[in-house]
Amino acid sequence: MAITLNPYLGFRGQAREALEFYASVLGGTPVISTFAESGVAEAGDGVMHGQLDVPGGLTLMASDAPPEMQVPSESSVAVSLSGGPEDADTLRRWYEGLSAGGTNVLPLERAPWGDEFGMFTDRFGTNWMVNIAGAQG
Repeated sequence: MAITLNPYLGFRGQAREALEFYASVLGGTPVISTFAESGVAEAGDGVMHGQLDVPGGLTLMASDAPPEMQVPSESSVAVSLSGGPEDADTLRRWYEGLSAGGTNVLPLERAPWGDEFGMFTDRFGTNWMVNIAGAQG
């Protein structure tokens, strides 16, 4: 089995909505386990663990913090999506879809290093970067 590194996003009651939104843009079907299903009744239907396997091998995981757990209000972590010119259409579509309702930080356009690059914060507060290497934007 290969070792993988994938983002695990933390939310306060929005994990299910976020995973469903990400699936609507990226593809795949979220698999969700709630706290109640795991015997933690006081946390109710909050997401104890959620996973979205996106076609092409990408994986996003997410959960809701239980009420007693602190959640940072800001994060310095960003989810980065990158590929080459052959992935340009998909990455542009993902940028547009995931940024809808969020805050555009840097439009997806030609960067000084020659790639197309953009940054945004989605409507759930997750920071994203998209890079299309060698794209002719």
